[in-house]
Amino acid sequence: MRWDGQALSGQSPNALVRLSNVVRSVQTPDFAGVTFHEVLAKSALNHVPGANRALPFAWTVNPYRGCSHACVYCFARNTHTYLDLDAGTDFDNEIIVKINVAEVLAKELSRKRDTIPAVALGTNTDPYQRAEGRYRLMPGIIAALADAGTPFSILTKGTLLRRDLPLLAEASRHVPVDLAMSIAVFDDDLQTSVEPGTPSAKARLATVTAAREAGLPCSVFMMPILPFLTDTREHLDAALADIKAAGASTVLYTALHLRPGTKEWYLQWIEREHPQLADKYRYMYYGTNSYAPKDYRQWLAAKIAPLIRKHGLARGQEDPVTGGVRSSPRRSLLRDDNGELAAMSPLIAEELAPERASSLITLF
Repeated sequence: MRWDGQALSGQSPNALVRLSNVVRSVQTPDFAGVTFHEVLAKSALNHVPGANRALPFAWTVNPYRGCSHACVYCFARNTHTYLDLDAGTDFDNEIIVKINVAEVLAKELSRKRDTIPAVALGTNTDPYQRAEGRYRLMPGIIAALADAGTPFSILTKGTLLRRDLPLLAEASRHVPVDLAMSIAVFDDDLQTSVEPGTPSAKARLATVTAAREAGLPCSVFMMPILPFLTDTREHLDAALADIKAAGASTVLYTALHLRPGTKEWYLQWIEREHPQLADKYRYMYYGTNSYAPKDYRQWLAAKIAPLIRKHGLARGQEDPVTGGVRSSPRRSLLRDDNGELAAMSPLIAEELAPERASSLITLF
């Protein structure tokens, strides 16, 4: 998809001329106030260092930078400052789109797939934000990972995930596929205030159900739990009941943490929307402290653990390096009765780069 007739000139103040690989910048009435900067990525795989020798690194793919979901608490906001953009409004409205990401990923995997145990998507900005409906980058990414035999996980708030469930189900026949839906707020008014560009909690829960009906595991990330806003017993109890009813595989939770860039943006929102909580938040997240105090986290765990048990839910495992859902271990690739590698389905082959797909389609 290319939005012909919507391109901005290179001299436009909205064009991201600081990047040398910008193809063009696009605005469209469907996304009022948002500018999409289409770039040609030189690489797709990101190497994320681990915290210790047991977890030396992880790999991620981010087809977008910035996110129109506009979650006030998004921990990735500060990454926009690397582009001389701000972590507030620019993060929400200046979206970098790596239009060739699937092709670049396929080439990288062909060279180093044996050294990449798994790939996480959605651990920085959401791969199923609204623009994915027009750019359609994820099907090519999914196909490239399945073709390379690389396990992958997806964490998203986007109900557009449902579009790709048939493809994901086919990919899961060849590699482990782990899905997670992020649903932090189950109060509609609060949700539209703190994450204004996201689908409703109800729509996301329906997507969890659809993924489970497609035979795929799907966890729910109750992340972050917002102090004094979503940490009441009533809110947590009702949320977990809904998660259980949706058929989620597991549930994960953590208290709000506020990194530099995000902290300033979130506290501005608190002062504007919930001024009665401003002093409490300043006390909890003072100075360079990014995490909620230990005693608060212990208090939250003591409250939510019995509720998780009450609803018969299992607690999932977060990947300690990427922060996304932990990928299942790599398994042997499918082989046919003659011991040959099983051919990819036409659904996956159609999404591969043309030169690779053409050779596979002839098998069917």
